[in-house]
Amino acid sequence: MVLGTRALEKMAMSRVPFGGVFAGRRVFVTGHTGFKGSWLCLWLHELGARVVGYALAPDTKPSLFQAMGVDRLVESHLGDVRDFDRLSGLMRRAKPEVVFHLAAQPIVRLSYRQPVETFAVNLQGTVHLLEAVRRTPSVRACLVVTTDKCYENRAGRLLTETDRLGGHDPYSASKACAELAVSSYRDSFFPPAQFGRHKLSLSSARAGNVIGGGDWAGDRLLPDCMRAWARGAAALVRNPDSVRPWQHALDPIAGYLHLARRQLRRPKAHAEAWNFGPASAPNVTAAEIVRAAASAWGGGKWRTPRRGGVRLREAPALRLDSGKARRRLGWHPIFGTARAVAETVRWYRGFYRERGFDALAFSRSQIQDFLAAGRARPWLW
Repeated sequence: MVLGTRALEKMAMSRVPFGGVFAGRRVFVTGHTGFKGSWLCLWLHELGARVVGYALAPDTKPSLFQAMGVDRLVESHLGDVRDFDRLSGLMRRAKPEVVFHLAAQPIVRLSYRQPVETFAVNLQGTVHLLEAVRRTPSVRACLVVTTDKCYENRAGRLLTETDRLGGHDPYSASKACAELAVSSYRDSFFPPAQFGRHKLSLSSARAGNVIGGGDWAGDRLLPDCMRAWARGAAALVRNPDSVRPWQHALDPIAGYLHLARRQLRRPKAHAEAWNFGPASAPNVTAAEIVRAAASAWGGGKWRTPRRGGVRLREAPALRLDSGKARRRLGWHPIFGTARAVAETVRWYRGFYRERGFDALAFSRSQIQDFLAAGRARPWLW
């Protein structure tokens, strides 16, 4: 049997990650200097996208953005999402077809110390992004990244996209507000039922507790451990019994890319909120993550803080249900919890222990390993 040209092209595209939809496409990423933003930009670059990034300068030293040299891979612009004129002007000049919004104040404990800034960045910054998108006719798909903590998490049960939004701490509440802003803009300006009168598919994505190489933010479990163990100290683990949906950064980022691909191809069907969490939301505690990390590191000590003093409220358990993404997108997490920890520690071991460690080459190899693992299972590529 001789295959026609279109059939051959379809077969070739099926072997390209995400169907080759990002090759040559203009993509705008806010928060591109952050941990997840840097991983996303690297992957988009590998897929052949023409990426424009907008964010504040990295707020940690070292940073994944600088370690990988992301500014050499994308068109990088430093700016604040609270500066609407600058954000909107840059987006109109860039003329992107796809927008990923990751800019945020992402730390729960910092939100207690800086609640005004947290709401300004996470809520008003999101509104600025949405309004900039509304004024940029080239945009076809916009994905706003929020968090699993946007839910009113009362009983620690599996959380689905239809559960009530809320949050007692400023970070969680600000992200719930951001979700409401997305919903408002979608209903007011980009209703899926009226696609054709407009050309934008607007979605939001809620991921779990993301780990991976190159995160140096404060008050995060594995970055705190890696810093401590690299200098031979014991890591401080605040809440060892806390249950979280731990996942490697590449899993939800693959979900974002796949969702944006679907938004471009079937915009009406995917303009919604989506959860991207670990398989079956296993009950994994912080202590279990630390023990696995210590083993992969080659031994590492940790301790809990002394009793007394002010203890900020943090949910004891958070579980995310990603059944909707599995059923309707065909998305499945590739790295289980054990491998997510192992790959994360492998990255940091290289950074701290190997002379001449090439963060860019190593991160590229981890993306290729992830793709290879995905090809061995029924997945997207």
